[in-house]
Amino acid sequence: MISIGVALIVGGTFALLLINSYLPLDRFYILYRGVAWLSNRIESVAVFAIVAFPVLILIVQWRQLISYLSALAARVETIELSSNEKVALPAILKDTEVHIDLMKSRLKEKELLAKQAEQRKNDLVVYLAHDLKTPISSIIGYLTLLRDEKQISQELHDRYVQVALNNAERLDDLINEFFEITRFNLAHVSLQYSTVPLNRMLEQMLFELHPLLADKQLSYRLELPDELELTCDVDKMQRVFDNLLRNAVYYSFEASEITITAEASDSTLKLHFQNSGFTIPPEKLERIFEQFYRLDSSRSTQYGGAGLGLAIAKQIVELHHGRITAVSSDNQIRFTIELPRLRKEKVAAQ
Repeated sequence: MISIGVALIVGGTFALLLINSYLPLDRFYILYRGVAWLSNRIESVAVFAIVAFPVLILIVQWRQLISYLSALAARVETIELSSNEKVALPAILKDTEVHIDLMKSRLKEKELLAKQAEQRKNDLVVYLAHDLKTPISSIIGYLTLLRDEKQISQELHDRYVQVALNNAERLDDLINEFFEITRFNLAHVSLQYSTVPLNRMLEQMLFELHPLLADKQLSYRLELPDELELTCDVDKMQRVFDNLLRNAVYYSFEASEITITAEASDSTLKLHFQNSGFTIPPEKLERIFEQFYRLDSSRSTQYGGAGLGLAIAKQIVELHHGRITAVSSDNQIRFTIELPRLRKEKVAAQ
């Protein structure tokens, strides 16, 4: 501290000598007295400087921080999720700028998902009204005919009754589909695992589809390894296979063949359901597992359901920690289900 004072005094002396040649004597004397006063209190001045300098820096930094926060607050208030404009902040807030852009992107994604969920809910109401109205109108129409036409033949009577019954069954299927998709969406579904012989399961399902196959003169080929077993929730997986087989029937060319093949390893099982039908364009293939989506833009319910079958199938497969995919080319359509193969002892422990 003393050495600093000596340096200041020596430096001040040289400065005084230099200034003396330019200043009048009276002003020089005043300057001299000021330097002398400062040199006598050099330690106090040094202590003051040591204390004041950090305080000054703190004040400057605090003012800068306030200005940065003000800029940040002003920018946040003007952020619009609908705008693609990047957030612009001072360079020192570059990391904050990146985080705000990321947050903005995530909020936009959540907003989009919320709109899509709302749209799906609206679609549910629209499709429900449309698809339920058709069979109800038919039922009412044929029952009205039965009521008003007293003198009709037994054959015509039976035909009217059969049409009304078919539409009533169709109505029941549609309601069950809507209940099913709602249950899968709104509730946690627990799986009841058991092991089933896959060949026997699929053969039984194909046998039950015999009337539909015969109506379009379709044949099938089931090529699975002998004694192949699948550990799954049998009821739910049967729903998946039924949806895929019915889709294969509905969209197959007449007098063509449906094939079911398998690839099995120790850890995974792949099942392929293939049929001959018009090639599905890539833009439609990407949406084929969406709820309510139909390949037929006319939305006819003569074949298939309300566009929920494949959406339900996808959810069931994913509940089993598997995946389902679809490819189509050269008038061939193939769905592939890939499932993990679970051991019986592991299932028993669940």
